[in-house]
Amino acid sequence: MAIRRQRRAFPLVPFLVSLLAVAAYGRLISDGMPATPSSSVLASPLSSAAIRLNSSSPATAAAPEECEQTYGFLPCTTTVFGNMFLVLTYGFLMFKAATFLSAGSELLLEIMGPGLVGGLLLPILGALPDALLVLVSGLSGTKETAQSQVLIGMGLLAGSTVFLLTLLWGTCVVVGKCDVTENGVAIDSTDTKGFSLTGSGITTDVQTSYAARIMAISVVPFVIAQFPKMLKTHHGERLAILLALIASFSLVLAYCLYQVFQPWVQKRKLAYAKHKHVISGILQHAQKQALGRLLNDDGSPNENVIRKLFHKIDNDDSRNLSRAELHALIIGINFEEIDFDKNDAVDKIMDDFDTSGNDTVEEDEFVAGMKIWLHEAKQKVEASGAYSNKFVNDYHARTREDHDQLVDRSDEAVESVENPGWCIAKAVGYLLLGATICAAFADPLVDAVHNFSNATHIPSFFVSFIGLPLATNSSEAVSAIIFASRKKQRTCSLTFSEVYGGVTMNNTLCLGVFLALIYFRELTWDFSSEVLVILLVCVIMGLFTSFRTSFPLWTCLVAYLLYPLTLAVVYVLDFVFGWS
Repeated sequence: MAIRRQRRAFPLVPFLVSLLAVAAYGRLISDGMPATPSSSVLASPLSSAAIRLNSSSPATAAAPEECEQTYGFLPCTTTVFGNMFLVLTYGFLMFKAATFLSAGSELLLEIMGPGLVGGLLLPILGALPDALLVLVSGLSGTKETAQSQVLIGMGLLAGSTVFLLTLLWGTCVVVGKCDVTENGVAIDSTDTKGFSLTGSGITTDVQTSYAARIMAISVVPFVIAQFPKMLKTHHGERLAILLALIASFSLVLAYCLYQVFQPWVQKRKLAYAKHKHVISGILQHAQKQALGRLLNDDGSPNENVIRKLFHKIDNDDSRNLSRAELHALIIGINFEEIDFDKNDAVDKIMDDFDTSGNDTVEEDEFVAGMKIWLHEAKQKVEASGAYSNKFVNDYHARTREDHDQLVDRSDEAVESVENPGWCIAKAVGYLLLGATICAAFADPLVDAVHNFSNATHIPSFFVSFIGLPLATNSSEAVSAIIFASRKKQRTCSLTFSEVYGGVTMNNTLCLGVFLALIYFRELTWDFSSEVLVILLVCVIMGLFTSFRTSFPLWTCLVAYLLYPLTLAVVYVLDFVFGWS
C-alpha cells in the first residue's frame, strides 16, 4: 500500500566528499610492485626504510595482505573496524538507493495508475538493489575470485528471503495483533489481551493466501538447479543450471503478467483510497459547518470543535451515533461524484471508531477516532503550512487525487494530476538516482564485505546473510511494520501480500541473475546447504500461510526461531559435515 511520506533531502554530495577524504589510506609497497604516481614519493630512499622491511633479511615476516581500491580511488583497508565502517557506509548508500527507487516507483504509480506500470515495472524496480548486488558479486575478477565472492551473492539471496519470512513476518504479527474470537478471527483495532499467545493475533483475507502459494511455487528453480546434487551426480549440472535459469525468468514474467491481469492488490488499494476520501470529506464537512478549526496552532487536535461536530451529527441527542446517523452524514456530504457503497463506508467508520463493539459510536470514541484521523491527515499533507482551514482542504484534495490515480484508467489518472510532466520527470529522476547509486556502490559494498570476511575470518556467506538484507530491505520493512500496526485486517492483508511478493521476486529475478553468473562464467554450483535453508523456510512458511487466514501470536515464535535455525543448519552442514 503506497502511502506518501514527507522525505527529507539527503546530503549526498557532502557525504561523498567526506567519503573520498577517507581514501587517503597508505599501503605497504614491496620491491616487486611497479611504481605508480601515488607511490613515487614513498619510493624515495628517505622514506623506504621507514615503511618497508628489508626483503633480504632472513627474519622477514610474511608480507601483509593488501587491498585493492575499487575504481582505483574509493577507500579500502584490511583492518576489521575499517572494513566495518566501509560496509556500514556503502550499506547506508544502498539503503538510500532503495528509498529513492521506492519513492520514484510510488510516484510513477500515482501518475500512470496500475496495470502495466504496477504489474511489470514496479516489482522489478523493487528487486533492483538485491539483483545488482548479486550480479557484481561474481561479475569481475578471475574465475577463482568470482567463485569466492559469489558466496556473498548467495548469502544476500538466502538472507533476504529468510529475513522477510522470519524476522519481518513475525514482527508484523506482533505489531498488528488484535484480540482473537473463539472462531479464530481477529477483531479490528481491539487489543486488550496483551501478549496472549492464543488470545491475540491477526487475520488476513483469502487473496493473501494466494500470494503465499505463489511464493511457495517460486522455489521451483532452486529444485531444478539442485537436482543433479540430489542425485549425487556431476552429469547434467550445466544443463540443470540452464533450465533453472530459464525457469526463473519465465516465472518473473508470469508473476508480473499475473499482477497485470489479476490486479487484486491494486483493487484493495483503491478501496482504501476511497475510505480515506470519506475521512477527508467528513473533516472538510466539519469546517464548512463553521464549527471551528479542527487543529490548534501547535497542530494538536481541537477537542472542543470535535465534540461540537459530534453533537451536530447526534440528531436524537442520545449521546451516541447510530449507523443511521452516520449514513445520513455521508449522504449529506458532496464527494464529487466518486462512486462508492455508502453502507460500506459506514461499516469502515464503525470499524475505526467503535472500539467497544456495541455498534454505536460514543462521544469519547468519536473524539479518539477523530484524533487518529487528524494525525494521519497531518502526515499526509505535512508540507501544507500552518494548521489553518487550508490544511483540511489540502488533505481532501490529496485523497481525491489518490483515488483518481488508483482507478484502473491511466489516462484519467494523468489528467487528474497537476503538472503531470513535472511529476513524471521527478519520478524518473528518483528512479535514475536510485539506480545510479545502486550501480555505483554495489561493487564497493561486495568488496568491503569480502575484505571484512578476510579480516575477521568469518565466512562471507554469514556476513552477507545477516548484514546485506538490512541495507536492501529496510525501507520496505519499516513500511510493512507501519501498515501492520494499524491493526486492521485489510492493512495486514496488504502488508503480508507485499512481503510474499518480495520473496517471490527474490526467488525468481535475483536467483535468475545469480544462475546467469554461474552459467556464463562457468562457476561451480556448490550451494547445497544454502539452497536447503531457502527451501525449508519457503516451504514451511508457504504451507503454513497458504491454507489459513488466522495467525495467533504464537506463530511469530515459529517465524523467529526459523532465523537462527537456518544459520545453524548452514554452519553444521558446511563446517561439520563438509557439504560445501
